[in-house]
Amino acid sequence: MADQYDLIVIGAGPGGYVAAIRAAQLGLKTAIVEREHMAGICSNWGCIPTKALLRTAEVYGHMAHAKDYGLMAEQFGFDLDAIVKRSRGIAAQMNNGVQFLMKKNKVDIIWGEAVLTSPTEIKVAPTKKAIVQPQGPIPKNALGEGTYKAKNIIIATGARPRVLPGIEPDGEKIWTYFEAMKPAKFPKSLVIMGSGAIGMEFASFYRSLGAEVTVVELLPTILPVEDAEIAAHVKKRFEKRGIKIITDAKVSKVEKTKDGIVAHIEPKTGEKSQIAADALISAVGVQCNSENLGLEALGVKIDRGAISIDHYGRTNVPSIWAIGDVAGPPMLAHKAEHEAVITVETIAGLKGVHGLNKLQVPGCTYCEPQIASVGLTEAKAKEAGREIKVGRFPFVGNGKAIALGEPEGLVKTIFDAKTGELLGAHMVGAEVTELIQGFVVAMGLETTEEDLMHTIFPHPTLSETMKESVLDAYGRALNI
Repeated sequence: MADQYDLIVIGAGPGGYVAAIRAAQLGLKTAIVEREHMAGICSNWGCIPTKALLRTAEVYGHMAHAKDYGLMAEQFGFDLDAIVKRSRGIAAQMNNGVQFLMKKNKVDIIWGEAVLTSPTEIKVAPTKKAIVQPQGPIPKNALGEGTYKAKNIIIATGARPRVLPGIEPDGEKIWTYFEAMKPAKFPKSLVIMGSGAIGMEFASFYRSLGAEVTVVELLPTILPVEDAEIAAHVKKRFEKRGIKIITDAKVSKVEKTKDGIVAHIEPKTGEKSQIAADALISAVGVQCNSENLGLEALGVKIDRGAISIDHYGRTNVPSIWAIGDVAGPPMLAHKAEHEAVITVETIAGLKGVHGLNKLQVPGCTYCEPQIASVGLTEAKAKEAGREIKVGRFPFVGNGKAIALGEPEGLVKTIFDAKTGELLGAHMVGAEVTELIQGFVVAMGLETTEEDLMHTIFPHPTLSETMKESVLDAYGRALNI
């Protein structure tokens, strides 16, 4: 007889494990299915271990400029194996942490691959296909293959790197982010396809350690989802660091050679060219893991690979829900976690649950310089027909930024000219990924420009740039 649960979650990434925990907190008998590794791509191969790599690059960069701080560090280098080992160790710690949380919250772990046989039943089999990366340790006391029933099922199976035909990763010379995180040897030169967050972070990391890096972007500008002014600032900073950027162009072909690769660059206008490098990183986005789950047979609506949901995680089939990357953009771990709580609280029948507002989902890129944003860009606000006021404040006008030796940066705020509503905030510079939450909270509380102007920001902090940008939107900036 099949085991009966109130909720089964398929996928133990940030969205899945948070859903399981919240369900357990609300008294629901809960199980979670995972085929590969607890904590998902984010903690094992994405968000967390990449930040470990980028922290190493940041420290290394400071060492290279030690004399600017009155310090001496004339002989220094790096140990690639030790860098990778530290990153992988942090990933393992996160994996073990999620296993502990499942045990703490009395969530059953089911190990294997799940297929829905009805809207309230799954069959779990041992993982059939080879997993791209080594499987994490199977949790002790995990359940295995069998049939399991639940009143509700949440799909949280995430996404994987998108692969372009003819440029398939081979793990040696053509990489996805998996291989880029644990290279067998340090590449002296790299071509990176794609200038989104993943591409820019790896470009920043490898350049900081001395690699020659070329970024190729199909669209006219890098960082396509960011405000154009911020993207232009980043492009200038990257080029100043020696990173070559080619926009409005595609990699039409990649030839493998004895020493590496030759990337054939085809611009929309102008002459074709070739770039030789040790390796190529394909960072052209991700695709949803919505296949092989039995969803089509049950009539679950899927749009371009993403499971269609409403603001509460509902699919068109009662009792089947979806959250995170598999439900489409923005494909961010914190969005998945927030969706998880919304969806579980809706399943549990809690009153006053707020549906997801995608305009209030912040985006962060942890390259050098850091980038953070929330809400509408200036272009999007104008496209929406909004009459706007725009404020800007450069880091060079901030005492803390100068003291840190980080005077290059910008905060940009966009307000509705009639109501004072904060429509968007866009930041580039030191630690802006930690600062953006102030604007996210402001938007969530429906704060106006007056509220922000009357807020006291501590001195000296980088956060003062936020208030100054608000003041500038209304002609009241004080320190520039």
